[in-house]
Amino acid sequence: MNSRATDPHRASWFIEPAAIMQIKNLTMRAKSIVEGFASGLHRSPLRGFSVEFAEYRPYVLGDDPRTVDWKLLARSDRYYVRQFEDETNRRCYIAVDQSRSMAYGSTGYSKAEYARTLAATLAYYLNSQRDAVGIFTCGVSQPEFLPPRHKTGHLQQIMHLLSKESVGQVSNLEVDLAQLASLTKRRGLVLLISDILVAPQPLQQPLGYLRGRGHEVVVLRVLDPLEVNLSLESSTMLRDMETGRELYVDPGAARSDYIRRFREHEAQLLEVCHSRGARLYTVRSDQPLDFALLELITQIASVSADQAGQPRTKSQASIPRFSRVSEGS
Repeated sequence: MNSRATDPHRASWFIEPAAIMQIKNLTMRAKSIVEGFASGLHRSPLRGFSVEFAEYRPYVLGDDPRTVDWKLLARSDRYYVRQFEDETNRRCYIAVDQSRSMAYGSTGYSKAEYARTLAATLAYYLNSQRDAVGIFTCGVSQPEFLPPRHKTGHLQQIMHLLSKESVGQVSNLEVDLAQLASLTKRRGLVLLISDILVAPQPLQQPLGYLRGRGHEVVVLRVLDPLEVNLSLESSTMLRDMETGRELYVDPGAARSDYIRRFREHEAQLLEVCHSRGARLYTVRSDQPLDFALLELITQIASVSADQAGQPRTKSQASIPRFSRVSEGS
């Protein structure tokens, strides 16, 4: 596959999403991304998500002699054993937003397709590390939930659920997250994948529910490149993906105000997440998926259990959820 991108500050090569999206089977798509990701990774940076050699400790009576490092014994005349990272399964709940605004895409595929692919890729990766993964699809008329498990056939169930064609509804993340909190009986990691084109303040309560249940929370925000910088070349008729409202936009006149509102919304969302001890990470839908996976598991690794703070009240910022209807000269 020749369509690849490089970051000059990194040695690894990354697969362009437009190329990987040509693979129609979601399982094969996820497998291709994980294999490409793993080939450049010597060990996972995520403690607790893999069974990897971690460090040495002195040998004590009862330790398995097979874990003794005999070469180190020869050098130091002391008995040390190789200590391994936690082998017990960790539970991960992946919530994938499929609401109407997620159907937008200026890249040849939608944000929903990118989110689905990233969720499938993370599920494939964690399953290969013997961790228990569950899926919650939200933003649809009938949300579905698969509890975290690690057993034969469970990954196939996840891929089947993520591959379903669903009709997106008007986004109601506040209700969806509250429902997810009620479904998660055992604590673990909760990952929300969404564009979050809603007012941030109402999300404080359901994020608080999740944290109150002992979950670590990571919010992965997926945005189309056009939503980030309003990179239109000419005047365009845009339609709100959720309300159907149309607006004729002159990008030259509207861009500065749009970017100001976008940054205000982003700052409020970041504050809401931090106030509830959740970690926020934003990815553009044109970003290579294996790079996004690397960044995501790095974010997961850095989640701290003591981040929760007191909420603040501010006026709510919002940004439009538009699709392109037509362009003018």
